[in-house]
Amino acid sequence: MNLPTLDIQQHGHVAQVWLNRPDIRNAFNDATIQELTHAFQSIGQDQHVRAIVLGAHGKAFSAGGDLNWMRAMADYSWAENHADASHLAGMLWAIANCPVPVIARVQGDCYGGGVGLVAACDMAVAVDSAGFCLSEVKLGLIPATIAPYVIRSIGERAARRYFVTAERMNAQRALALGLVQEVCAVDALDAKVDELLHAIVANGPHAVRASKRLIRDTAGVALTAGLRDQTARTIADIRASDEGKAGVNAFLHKTTPPWQGKAH
Repeated sequence: MNLPTLDIQQHGHVAQVWLNRPDIRNAFNDATIQELTHAFQSIGQDQHVRAIVLGAHGKAFSAGGDLNWMRAMADYSWAENHADASHLAGMLWAIANCPVPVIARVQGDCYGGGVGLVAACDMAVAVDSAGFCLSEVKLGLIPATIAPYVIRSIGERAARRYFVTAERMNAQRALALGLVQEVCAVDALDAKVDELLHAIVANGPHAVRASKRLIRDTAGVALTAGLRDQTARTIADIRASDEGKAGVNAFLHKTTPPWQGKAH
């Protein structure tokens, strides 16, 4: 897959999507948005892939919007702004709804829309020197398209503060709020990401994808008889599947399930 603003690699069951504009701190523009959307939609359909790492080359993870892209938007009509913002929202949706788990590998600072990229991933590992900032209000803007993902990550109470103050958060604060799940030294970053990847790849691939759907379908949903029946049907489907039967049989007979292999 040849995409000018991204570097995409695949090692075994793991795909790596790298933001590749290090000279401008991996700020994204309309081309990056289109490419990220396409990449996650395409890779997510590859049944061989079990996990995706979203990372970035250079010192910064992402500075948010490209200044030249934002400069062009200053002259857009409302309709043009709506269309442009819809593409950005679609990119975040493609990441959040990717069928396989997505890990954000945050090796540096993350601002504005870059925070949205991290929040749209299923989990995030950051170096202890990384900083985070929801900086939109400094420009007279708001973090609208990223809001659903950021609020789900840090909660409404924290969003009430950081959306309007644009304060810089260090990695430990991002960890405490839930934006990232692990913080480590720079030289331990890849080992920590690999630890998560190995844990994911050791599990049933169809069960992992089904678990992502399960969270999407049940999070925030009222506890009703309909939900009760839906979850019962879901586990029945998995138990009756070839993978489910093979996994239980391997557990009972203390053998290795057929899907286990190396992450790289």
